[in-house]
Amino acid sequence: MNASAADSGAAGAVASPRVGLFVTCLANIYRPNVGLAAVALLEKAGCTVEVPMTQTCCGQPSYNNGDLDGAAKTARQTIEAFEDFDYVVAPSGSCGGMLRDFPRLFASEPGWQHRAQALADKTYELISFLTDIRGMTSVDAAYPHRVTYHDSCHGLRALGIKEQPRRLLATVRGLELAELADSEICCGFGGTFCVKYPEISGRMVADKAGAINATEAEVLLGGDLGCLLNIAGRFGREGGRVRVYHVAEVLAGMADVPGLGDPRQPKGGS
Repeated sequence: MNASAADSGAAGAVASPRVGLFVTCLANIYRPNVGLAAVALLEKAGCTVEVPMTQTCCGQPSYNNGDLDGAAKTARQTIEAFEDFDYVVAPSGSCGGMLRDFPRLFASEPGWQHRAQALADKTYELISFLTDIRGMTSVDAAYPHRVTYHDSCHGLRALGIKEQPRRLLATVRGLELAELADSEICCGFGGTFCVKYPEISGRMVADKAGAINATEAEVLLGGDLGCLLNIAGRFGREGGRVRVYHVAEVLAGMADVPGLGDPRQPKGGS
C-alpha cells in the first residue's frame, strides 16, 4: 500500500501520524532487523517514525513478579518518552499489552493514571496498527516458502490479534501458509514462567515444535520475539530444519538474513 492509500486509512485515523516505535528489549538485543522492518512497514503506511532513545523495558518482568514499584518506575519513564506521539507502536503483543496495562499501576496516583491511560489508548501492536488503524490491505513482498504461524498468548488474548497477520501474509507473493494445529496453545515461554517451571515449559515447547514439524513448513513466523526465541532454541537443540522469523521481516521483504537461533543471525544492541 502506498503512502496516499495509507493517508486515507481507517476512519478517524490521523492523516500522516507521528509514531513512536517501542523497539522492545528483545529486538534491541537479539534481533534489530525486526525494528528496521517495523520502521519500513510504518513508513510505507504513511507514518513518520521516531525511536525515543530514553525508552527502556516495558516493565513486564517486574510487573509479573510482584515488583509493582519497579514496574511503575519503568512505566513513568516510558510515558514521558512517548506521550507526545500520535501513536505508540510495538512489534510485540506482549509489550504492547503491558503498555496498555500501565493505568493499573497508578490507582492511587490520579495524575499519573491519567497520563498512563492516554498512552494506553494510543498504543498498538505493529500488525494490528497497520491493518486496523492504517487500513493496510497488502504488502509488496515476495517469499516463496511454505510457512506456518504461531499465535502468541498476549497478542491473541489481550489484543485480539489473529486474522490481521494472516490477511497481510496472504498478499505475499509465493508464500504458502500451512496452519498450525493447536496454534493458540502457549509455546511454554511465558516470560519467567520458563524459569520457574522449566520442566513444564520444556514439554510445552517440545509439543509446539512437534506441531510445527507436522505442517512440513520450512519457516515459522510469529509476532513476538519471546515465543520465537523459545521455539528457535528448541529447534537448535534438536537440530531442527525449520527457520524462524518475525512476521514483520517477511512482510517488509527483509527476511533475506539468517533466522533466529542461526549463529549467523544479525547481532543486536544499541
